[in-house]
Amino acid sequence: MTSVARDAPFASLPSVDKVLGEATTLSLIERHGRTCVVTAVRDWLAEKRADIAAGRPAAIDEATMASELAHRVARQVAPRLRRVINLTGTVLHTNLGRALMPTEAVRAVAEVMESFGNLEYDIESGGRGDRDDLIVPILAELTGCESATIVNNNAAAVLLALNTLSRGKEAVVSRGEQIEIGGAFRLPDIMARAGCKLREVGTTNRTHLKDYAEAIGPKTGLVLKVHKSNYAVTGFTAEVEEAELGALCRERGVPFLVDLGSGALVDLSRWGLPKEPTPRETLAHGASVVTFSGDKLLGGPQAGIVVGDKDLVAKIKKNPLKRALRVNKMTLAALEAVLGLYRDPDRLREKLTTLRLLSRDTAEIRALAQRLKPVFERALGEGVSVSVEECASQIGSGAQPVERLASAAIVLRRSGPKGMSPTKLERTLRALPVPVIGRIADDALRLDLRCLENEAELCSLLDVIPVKTGIQPGR
Repeated sequence: MTSVARDAPFASLPSVDKVLGEATTLSLIERHGRTCVVTAVRDWLAEKRADIAAGRPAAIDEATMASELAHRVARQVAPRLRRVINLTGTVLHTNLGRALMPTEAVRAVAEVMESFGNLEYDIESGGRGDRDDLIVPILAELTGCESATIVNNNAAAVLLALNTLSRGKEAVVSRGEQIEIGGAFRLPDIMARAGCKLREVGTTNRTHLKDYAEAIGPKTGLVLKVHKSNYAVTGFTAEVEEAELGALCRERGVPFLVDLGSGALVDLSRWGLPKEPTPRETLAHGASVVTFSGDKLLGGPQAGIVVGDKDLVAKIKKNPLKRALRVNKMTLAALEAVLGLYRDPDRLREKLTTLRLLSRDTAEIRALAQRLKPVFERALGEGVSVSVEECASQIGSGAQPVERLASAAIVLRRSGPKGMSPTKLERTLRALPVPVIGRIADDALRLDLRCLENEAELCSLLDVIPVKTGIQPGR
């Protein structure tokens, strides 16, 4: 065979310039710009050459080319960070972004994003300001602290406090509180990075006041107590109350640092939720410095909040690491707006999204599930069994690890030998224009409806399923 004969199939491929000159391609360029469209065209042609070389059919008619290029460009320009519908049953889901922002926070962020603001400018004096000063007054009001500072997450807050107050010295902590948080970040490793030496006291399940008293000495930088927000130790246990430890630290002249982790600002039992220690209570018990998260039970943006004694917080703020860990104007705007909601506790549940989802009435969720059951049946057809079942939601993100919230779920199971498996059902829902995320358990796909507030949107998404998958709707 001559080289001309071998090259004949490739010769049928259009050039890059020819494809770019087509009306449909020019339309893509008009909407998305030339650079990404040229990339899509080159990749499309390379794929066709590979098909021809492998002896596979390579459709290059005008309609196919237009459709495939449009799909390529759309996939190329689509944002990687996408909105999803969380039906996992975990309200504060780390992988899905944790706390949802209330309307007030969204508006505050949008305003500072599109305009200049007094981030580090004192309007009264006309001089340079401190960005923490935007938040300190309201944190003092809500927690009773003397001063405060904000960093990008609670792990950073603990790291900064340890590095400032105990660098080159010992940090005394109970063996039963040497936690590991998500991503295998362990407290002993954080201490090592902070430049302080771990001095563990007590045992895994029992630590007494005398253990701390015997450990405190000239080499002690601080005593650390870690709230067990992401695990529980039960059985034959003992731990020292904050007030006792606070009194001991004051007597010995040693800073008392408490890491609250999940960061509840108020007593959640008012809304039928498990009680969590609050920063105000912890400071009243004698803590010198308290750290907690902004994006967990507090219901705000990702942030690490440090509150406590004025002199100690001032030292923390002067640490060179503080600049590396500081937050931007969007975080501060969102946090201030969320904190402002706590000034009106009577309407807090109504306005704070996290609290509303956590305290949602079970009967309301069950009624929602009953309304959605026939919608799922119509969308998924005969190959799927749809039922409404009781389930238990969890708070998530290291908050209240053993507590569960009564809820209701749509449960999807394979019906018959040709029905869809839970894995295929899960992929189908993830492939929707707005991905729907559930969880597979006990050979079924379970969709906990606690976090679903836009019922109409889910119904419209389910209407897309037969079109995308070829499923025969009905039932």
